[in-house]
Amino acid sequence: MSIEIDWLAFLSVFAGAIVGAVAIVFFYALGLRMLVRAGRVPVVTPAEFTDAITVISEKEIKRAAKQAAKAARKSPLTEVQKNLAFLAAIGCFLLCALAVAAGIFLIVSGGH
Repeated sequence: MSIEIDWLAFLSVFAGAIVGAVAIVFFYALGLRMLVRAGRVPVVTPAEFTDAITVISEKEIKRAAKQAAKAARKSPLTEVQKNLAFLAAIGCFLLCALAVAAGIFLIVSGGH
């Protein structure tokens, strides 16, 4: 009994995984950047867990929201530019979602 490895298939799957991962991370980061440029800084309040090592206080949450609002007001872009940046952010996030959906489809369908 001998096991043979199709190295060409292995390399193509490896390359596809690397390219897919880099594309998803790139478009997600670009989407966040465009979201910030559009003046819509995402402020996510952290979940509080009873066994957490550090818990962010209400004061720190309010300060982060205040800084995000201040950054949104200081944007040098016009309203049209902000809207275009927001549309670009949505496009980037859609590309991320499509890449993930395509990967799931390839896994489920067996690559056929």
